[in-house]
Amino acid sequence: MESLMGLLSGFGVAMTWQNLLYCLIGVTVGQLVGVLPGIGPTTATALLIPLTYGMSPVSAIIMLSGIYYGGMYGGTITSVLINTPGEAASVITCLDGHEMAKQGRAGVALGVAALGSFVGGVASVLGLALIGPPLADFALRFGPSEMFSLMLFGMTMVVGLMGSSIVRGLVAMFIGLMLSVIGMDSITGTLRFTFGQPFLMNGLDLVTIAMGLFGLSEIFLGMENLNAVGKPEKLSSLWPEKKEMKTTTNAILRGTGLGFFIGLIPGTNSAIPALLSYSMEKKLSKTPEKFGKGAIEGVAGPETANNSYCGGAMIPLLTLGIPSSPTIAILLGAFVMHGLTPGPILFTQNPTFVWGVIASMFIGNAMLLLMNLPLAGWWARIALVPAKLLYPIVLIISIIGAYTVSNDLWDVGVMLVFGVLGYIMKKIDIPMAPIVLTYVLGTMMEKALLQSVKINGGSLIGLVESPISLVMLILAAIVFSGSVYAEIKNKKAMIAGEID
Repeated sequence: MESLMGLLSGFGVAMTWQNLLYCLIGVTVGQLVGVLPGIGPTTATALLIPLTYGMSPVSAIIMLSGIYYGGMYGGTITSVLINTPGEAASVITCLDGHEMAKQGRAGVALGVAALGSFVGGVASVLGLALIGPPLADFALRFGPSEMFSLMLFGMTMVVGLMGSSIVRGLVAMFIGLMLSVIGMDSITGTLRFTFGQPFLMNGLDLVTIAMGLFGLSEIFLGMENLNAVGKPEKLSSLWPEKKEMKTTTNAILRGTGLGFFIGLIPGTNSAIPALLSYSMEKKLSKTPEKFGKGAIEGVAGPETANNSYCGGAMIPLLTLGIPSSPTIAILLGAFVMHGLTPGPILFTQNPTFVWGVIASMFIGNAMLLLMNLPLAGWWARIALVPAKLLYPIVLIISIIGAYTVSNDLWDVGVMLVFGVLGYIMKKIDIPMAPIVLTYVLGTMMEKALLQSVKINGGSLIGLVESPISLVMLILAAIVFSGSVYAEIKNKKAMIAGEID
């Protein structure tokens, strides 16, 4: 009851014309940086913090938070239409979202993504308002051992993304893991696989890799058949077909819960719930063969999960003062700059500020829904642009996006290399999704494992002493064994069918 009263008072703060304006500016900028590949909400938030010096604390955090969750909406647009993720969380949307666009269902993909993003965003903010503190206390139990086991469990889900061959999938996993160890070891500071190049000290950027693997490779493939491209199919409506409503709704509900929970865990990022959601939807689907070919739940689940993650990630910040992602860490800096100390006492010392920010997130998500659903059809018309005009535009956007990652041509070169690699992999039917997932999880797995071993005096015993860690390890073993068994069974059935 106390939370509801605080939320009502927060709407009184958020509904002033100044804060409504700053909320609108924030979500608009967030959507824009989500559309532009390479920039992302983290960079945009960092760049705009100096502009908030003369603003009130509540207005400043409302605007910066709007950039954070607004970026999740914008990244979907380029993923669906031109197979180029605007930010890391939208990488997985390329797999089925772009396939839907090629089938003339770009409007449906964008509409479902906008609706799922709204549901996930609003539900997670409601969770932030009602059950945030106790859930944050549970998330604090996730130490290095638990984090390693959680990431390992996520790694076993990669089996579901391996495509038609486990061998090819393992090759992709190996590439992703090798890429994840490039740069400086976060524990010891040792340089690995940098070959004396200072550009590699901080490793490779995920968005740059994804833009090459998904975006440029698509251009290269399309250029092969440039003259064979026929007239694009007529755009469909924004809503899924009646038979798809149940699977879409279930995917949105599951994505909401998964994204919210992952957001509670410090050290994660928005790409993880999207990737895990996609794997989970494929595992639960009665027709897993549709994934990668335009499965609507492959868009609805991940897009909901990455927006639900945003609300969940605010809970450790507001209740405990712990940043759970790079963008949240920058928001923490904005709190400090405006004389605020996130933590348990923030709710008692500055209730007007806290509830005003929380209420603004409801308003911001409503603004984004109104901005996206009516415009989804307009955005979808980009898919009707002739390939001869679209490919050069995509190439220019990708180059600019890669350059803005660190304002260096090195990242453009990295993108081009991965574009060629992605092209070759598509030619020989090696899936690219495992590369992205293992790259995201590999770095965090290594860091968590080394920390766990160090804490336990050089022993791995910590991984099985913790009940949470032990349960996650058992689940990982069950999922992996079941996936391998199913794959072997399918292969035997295929061989038997060919013999008959």
